[in-house]
Amino acid sequence: MTKLEQWKNKAGQLKVETYALYLAYRDPATPWYAKLWVACVVGYALSPIDLIPDFIPFLGYLDDLIIVPLGINLALKMIPAPVMEQCRARARERLSQEKPKMWLGAVIIIAIWLLLITLLIVLVEQII
Repeated sequence: MTKLEQWKNKAGQLKVETYALYLAYRDPATPWYAKLWVACVVGYALSPIDLIPDFIPFLGYLDDLIIVPLGINLALKMIPAPVMEQCRARARERLSQEKPKMWLGAVIIIAIWLLLITLLIVLVEQII
C-alpha cells in the first residue's frame, strides 16, 4: 500500500468517526457532557472557519492535523463503547450508500460563527 493510499484510508476512517460521533450525539444513551463535547468537535471539524486560517504556513493546518483528532479521541473516550460501536456500524453503512446531507448542521454552524463575529464587532465598537 502506497503512502497516498494510506492517507486516503485514514481520511476515510476520520470521516466515518466524525459521522459516528454525530450519530452518537443523537443517541439517548450518550451522556450530556459527551454530547456537548461532540457538538463542539463535530461543529469545528465541519466548520468552514478555522481558528488558525489555512493560508498561514504550517500553523494553518495544525488545527486540522492535531486539534480535531485530539478532540475526536477525547469524545470517543466519553461515549460508552456499545453506543460507539452501533454508531460506527450505522455510519459505515450510511456512508457506503450515499453521502449524508447535513445542510441544517452547516447552516447552524455558519450562523453561530456569524453571531460570534457580530458580538466581537459590537464589543470592539463599544471599547473604541
